[in-house]
Amino acid sequence: MDLTPATAEQRFALTHAAGIEGLAQSERFAEATPDMLDAILDGIGQFAAGEWRPLDRAGDSVGARWTPQGVVMPDGYRAAYQAYVAGGWGTIGSPVDHGGQGMPFAVATAVLETLGTANMGFALAPTLTVGAVEALVHHGSPEQQARYLPHLATGAWTGTMNLTEPQAGSDVGALATRAEPAEGGNWRITGTKIYISFGDHDMADNIVHLVLARTPGAPKGTRGISLFLVPKYRLNADGTPGEPNDIRVVSIEHKMGLHASPTCVLSFGDSGDCIGELIGGEGGGMRAMFTMMNNARLNVGLQGVQVAEAATQRAIAYARDRVQSARASAPGAPVAIIEHPDVRRMLLRMTAQTMAARALVYYAAGQVDRATLGMAGAKARLDLVTPLAKAHGTDIGCEVASLGIQVHGGMGYIEETGAAQHFRDARITPIYEGTNGIQAADLVGRKLVGDGGAGLEALFAEMAGEVGHAALADLLGDTRAVARWMLEADTDDRLAGSYPFLTMVSTTVCGWLLERQSRALDDHGDPDFAVRKRAAVAFYLDRIVAEARGLGMAAMAGAAGLYTLTAEQFAAR
Repeated sequence: MDLTPATAEQRFALTHAAGIEGLAQSERFAEATPDMLDAILDGIGQFAAGEWRPLDRAGDSVGARWTPQGVVMPDGYRAAYQAYVAGGWGTIGSPVDHGGQGMPFAVATAVLETLGTANMGFALAPTLTVGAVEALVHHGSPEQQARYLPHLATGAWTGTMNLTEPQAGSDVGALATRAEPAEGGNWRITGTKIYISFGDHDMADNIVHLVLARTPGAPKGTRGISLFLVPKYRLNADGTPGEPNDIRVVSIEHKMGLHASPTCVLSFGDSGDCIGELIGGEGGGMRAMFTMMNNARLNVGLQGVQVAEAATQRAIAYARDRVQSARASAPGAPVAIIEHPDVRRMLLRMTAQTMAARALVYYAAGQVDRATLGMAGAKARLDLVTPLAKAHGTDIGCEVASLGIQVHGGMGYIEETGAAQHFRDARITPIYEGTNGIQAADLVGRKLVGDGGAGLEALFAEMAGEVGHAALADLLGDTRAVARWMLEADTDDRLAGSYPFLTMVSTTVCGWLLERQSRALDDHGDPDFAVRKRAAVAFYLDRIVAEARGLGMAAMAGAAGLYTLTAEQFAAR
């Protein structure tokens, strides 16, 4: 099925959620003019529709394939990726000093949304590369930046993030990969990493692995972890890829979805000759990796937007074509199912939630750019909204994809319609880059208790000055009350209620951003766009906001009820 790039929605969200016009007032982002934004959004829409979208079904049905020589992508993927590089799409948000265009992160977010809506699994390759660029920009040496960033910035080389090991998942401090000093100030890397997205492929000339490992005598836990740059191919003296670097692709995972994205088990140093370079100082691995992870968490939240947009468009197209039964209120000839009230409820919910997730993620992206400019309060606001964007964005992606199957009825359960693929692709997003439960724990821990609630209260106060809808004002008041309770609660009670609290905060922020967009529609030149936006915002404020108010009791229920069963009693039957 062809998809229409959500260019008008993206342009509106860039203006009214990311605040792109204010960013363009700065010298750094002065090139982000309205004409430039329109050209970028239109151009990537055409590229994604023509080059990446046609490969989506083959990516799912054929998928990446392991061979003894490495991972082989489905036919057409290398050519489409090289077209992405040749078109300069990887350079949009990369630093000017290293061959990029230096556009705001928010603009790069819109580009990545379009690519991921067209082909979500494929878009993981540039998603991870963006994170590698960020890590090297902030923590790499000038020599490392000069050798690697020009290639990563264009996408000619891709990047990966290597944290997880068989015994070290969310507990990163348990990792055992080793780094031993080698000649020339380099290090020999030995160990196994799992769940490495695009850990190997045949689309680019080199892959730059960022690998967490322990140096000799390093303390236990996360304080003893360092970050290393480990290329698939070592570089020749002239900077070109040379000999292989003793990295073996043990296998790729057989997954529920995202079949176009090879998820690899990588073994480093089987022959004792895997060479890496230290990034930053010894023991600074987690600080450097979190630069990459925080970027990745926003882009995973964006994956929720990508899959929600695709699932919504597919469901609407099916509902317009599928004829079944007359309307109960107007007996007569059968009508398209889009005319039935419950189908309209689902489609409006999908539309509204997709708009909400986009607004939240674009708002966070705008805070990335404000922090880059050194604007007061932007870094703290970004830290606060990152777990919201990652967790709530992916929750919405899964919900909307599931509703898309429901709209299709029995055909949604049949693979040929494509509706099931959206749910299969989406389901990993609440899990990787820090589970959504970890995001909720971060919200009520470091983000709430860490500053005594000051950052969250500042956000509440800003929203209170703008909110007009009665239900949204009530939700804001309820959420504020839960935040005060959380500050006085013990650790277990906070964690027990962290997930419903995150949903309350996220829904409040989304409602605030959507209401702001609705007020801006008076000046919009497309009446159909305005009618659609107003209907979706009204649905969100009248129904979804009202639902979120009911989460307050669960957020404050405490942990005692969760511990009435022993582990053995859970398993008793």
